[in-house]
Amino acid sequence: MSDLQIRNLRPEEISLAADWAAAEGWNPGLLDAACFAIPDAKGFFVGEIDGEPVATVSCVNYDDRFAFLGFYIVRERFRGAGHGLRIWNAAIAHAASRVIGLDGVVAQQDNYKKSGFQLAYANIRYGGIVAAASPRADVVALDAVPFALVEADDATVFPARRSAFLRAWIGTSGHVGRALMRAGKLAAWGVIRPCRSGCKIGPLVADDRAAAEAIVQALLASAGGGEIFLDVPAVNREAIALAEQLGLKPVFETARMYTGPIPSLRIDRVFGVTSFELG
Repeated sequence: MSDLQIRNLRPEEISLAADWAAAEGWNPGLLDAACFAIPDAKGFFVGEIDGEPVATVSCVNYDDRFAFLGFYIVRERFRGAGHGLRIWNAAIAHAASRVIGLDGVVAQQDNYKKSGFQLAYANIRYGGIVAAASPRADVVALDAVPFALVEADDATVFPARRSAFLRAWIGTSGHVGRALMRAGKLAAWGVIRPCRSGCKIGPLVADDRAAAEAIVQALLASAGGGEIFLDVPAVNREAIALAEQLGLKPVFETARMYTGPIPSLRIDRVFGVTSFELG
């Protein structure tokens, strides 16, 4: 077999990794790829044999301290030949000394531990059909809130500043954001986006379950109801309770893992993860 050649995916090629993720059942958003390239255009890799793509991985460097790894996929007929390890090592090298986070599928978690990752908590994807309800009058469009408030709030739940990514995520056509203010402060906010199947809500950040529910109902109203998915940290019992209250059922589970120190974050305010691929 010919040697594996590893190169960066160009921004317009990141859709290849998204298509493979869809084939694995990960259900990425329809426009995720365009947003994903923004934080670190050199953080996406493809391994090729004689010009044929056989493996992908991403390791997005958000700043000089934190990176997030995703899209680790080897096409089935090329597995077991060491290609995964080679492209994995390329991604890890790209992160250099940064702490790396990932959401690991169950089958790979032992391998991640061998590479120095430690478990922080589980994330559970909940899904189901939910009817649209009338949104509360005090919920506003997310882009009506000063971006500095959103950016500062996001910094309480994510290990790095990701301003350019957030602007793109909120502003992408088809993505809808909603927010709830209390006494001049941002109490909750979230984004819904169309996916290969249904829609996903993420991020969903809130001070409490009632505020999170208000955002979910407003986002559902914007989408007209239907099939939705919400990726919930299992350690946030209020988030689990909200998912169950909505009638959603567990469909998928990952492990949030990190190399180095586990970041100190307000996971109690995370009612929905932005993306398993970028954190």
